[in-house]
Amino acid sequence: MQWHKSLIRFLFFGNYFYGICTVALSIEASIQQSYPLNNYWYYILLFAATVVYYTKAYIEVTTLDKNNKRSVWYLNHRHWMIVSQIILTIIIFIAAFFILKDIWKELLQIKWMEWIAILIFPIVAICYYGIESIHSKKYTLRNNGWLKPFIIGFVWSGTVTIYPVLFHCIEYNEAYGISLFGTLLFVKNFMYITVLCIMFDIKDYAADYNQQLKTFVVRVGLRKTIFYIIIPLCIIGFGTFLVYTISHHISLLRIVINAIPFILLITVAYSMHRRKSILYYLAIIDGLMLVKAICGIISFSLF
Repeated sequence: MQWHKSLIRFLFFGNYFYGICTVALSIEASIQQSYPLNNYWYYILLFAATVVYYTKAYIEVTTLDKNNKRSVWYLNHRHWMIVSQIILTIIIFIAAFFILKDIWKELLQIKWMEWIAILIFPIVAICYYGIESIHSKKYTLRNNGWLKPFIIGFVWSGTVTIYPVLFHCIEYNEAYGISLFGTLLFVKNFMYITVLCIMFDIKDYAADYNQQLKTFVVRVGLRKTIFYIIIPLCIIGFGTFLVYTISHHISLLRIVINAIPFILLITVAYSMHRRKSILYYLAIIDGLMLVKAICGIISFSLF
């Protein structure tokens, strides 16, 4: 039983679950937009880059906070996480090499709009934590409490919605265009992940309040955050998808399956009146990303 708990902490505290979710959501986006899946090097790069990015913030923590189980776990497993970061960074370079080896000629011919689509998400992701300098640390996007969940939602939705299709088009020298469905899918993913981030801020309410970080929960309180922000964003996110599916006569069963993650999202949000453990937030709230991906893949693959 002890190894079971250790494995769960390793999966969630080590951010490997985020890597799994990124790959699963990317596969879902490709299938929903009727594009073939990318080659395996693409998904290996995506997984490794996600884990390295999220782990970087935690591995730099050197002060022990006994009330933060995640920080304690990182300090106790610091050596392994450093080794993991080195291995995953090597994997990133290897995967990038094999990807660029096949598409570098096509990459040089893409339009400037496509370059913007490629660069904007990693640039915003870097600015989220801030560049390591005296000036930029004062202006990290992460310090803007109300904007923070939208930044994370923007980067995630772009990575899992736009990148799979864009890199497929580059690899096969096809014209990349922004479709109506692709735009609605981006909005749907954007709202969904943004809501997850706002829900996750509930965990950090006390720390954010003490640090005067004005998140939605700190600004308006828990109840108003759930009923005036989380639930309306859920409705907007799924509503954009619903408008398209109804107008294009998508089957009712497919719509119902895609509605499941949003129903669960609202249910979990409503249940957060009581404080939960860190693993609850990681397993249940972040797990909703995987649920969404699975439902999307099933609905468009089987029906």
